[in-house]
Amino acid sequence: MFTPKRALTASALALLAAPVWAGAQVQAVTDLNLRAGPGPQHEIIGVISKDGAVKLDGCLEQSNWCKVGYDGAEGWAYGEYLTAAVTEKYIPVVAKDSPVEVTTVTYENTGEADAPLGAIGGAITGGLIAGPAGVVAGAIAGAAAGEAAVPDEEVVTYVRTNATEPVYVQGEVVTGVVIPEEVQLTDIPDSNFRYVYLNGLPVLVEADSRTVIHVVR
Repeated sequence: MFTPKRALTASALALLAAPVWAGAQVQAVTDLNLRAGPGPQHEIIGVISKDGAVKLDGCLEQSNWCKVGYDGAEGWAYGEYLTAAVTEKYIPVVAKDSPVEVTTVTYENTGEADAPLGAIGGAITGGLIAGPAGVVAGAIAGAAAGEAAVPDEEVVTYVRTNATEPVYVQGEVVTGVVIPEEVQLTDIPDSNFRYVYLNGLPVLVEADSRTVIHVVR
């Protein structure tokens, strides 16, 4: 198990050079979906635990999705929530201006789930927004908020039994991300939360900030 060391300034990032070869071990910064293919429309086949050790095979050249192995299963995970050790610091494997160099892999389209996201029912233009302190910091803050605001069973039951039209956007569902304004949220009776079925999962949302505070699994 890794011991996270995530405090990292922008200037420090600029000075680091960090090639990550196929088979390297990285870690998830938050509970992260393991999917059958590279995209939010693909089936969730498992969940990578926060700080879970992940074998990184490589990432798509023009995408944030990476092929990984976790707990005996092979699949795809969103690279912005995977971190690699660089001079005893942990930084995102895939992110804007990331110094990490990752092996490139390819993916062959095999079925309906491989259609462009815009062709999927319920899809919208745009994507999930990371927290104000950046992708990794946003996920950490969101995870902490989610742990502090675990909903009661009545709320979870209501969300599960009152499914809404699914919505798919670019990115991955984790606590701490902000949902775009064009996504409609649904009220929950006698609750301060709202919810939406997003990228294959129901999520609880803080209404004012539109921040995901809990993923219902």
